[in-house]
Amino acid sequence: MKLNFYLATKNPNKLREVRQILNDTGISVLPCPGSVVFPEETGKTFEENALMKARYLKSILGDENVVGEDSGLSVEKLNGLPGVLSARFAGGDCDDGENINKLLGLLRDCGNVEDRKAEFVTVVAFAGPMEERIFRGTVKGFITFSPRGNGGFGYDPVFEIHGKGKTFAELSAVEKNKLSHRAVAFRKLVDYMIKGYNKQI
Repeated sequence: MKLNFYLATKNPNKLREVRQILNDTGISVLPCPGSVVFPEETGKTFEENALMKARYLKSILGDENVVGEDSGLSVEKLNGLPGVLSARFAGGDCDDGENINKLLGLLRDCGNVEDRKAEFVTVVAFAGPMEERIFRGTVKGFITFSPRGNGGFGYDPVFEIHGKGKTFAELSAVEKNKLSHRAVAFRKLVDYMIKGYNKQI
């Protein structure tokens, strides 16, 4: 049986990255239908938002496997911000650059690396015909003093991975997809789908 799921996102960067992560697993990642308009994310946690997206798309697609995903950056000194607001930290219509500028501005007086500790988080919510499951992936690091690198998206240019000496934006896609928070969470999903899930149950 061929395994697949629809990814509940309209973000082409996320779709591309998840497909790259799952490239050698035999699991197909299908795009969200273009006509779908997701409601505003109102969850207070990554788990709530990921489940909300999965359940909404599943209500449209019926018995299909659906995966919702929510990711964000959590900065210790900022009490977990930007958190679930990561994508719209600088406002509703902001872009990655504006989000990064706001973050760096808030940390302007934090000259010590210990005061710039951060964690990238991804939560994956699987909604199948029979059950829902949650998978979580994290990567620890710190916020750099200025952007570095041209790869990735979001906060990748200002997140240096603990022990690597590089930001996510300084890694190749192959390197990033071996150790990113998104890769950790989706590999857990892969293990579940391949080893423990059968759509025909």
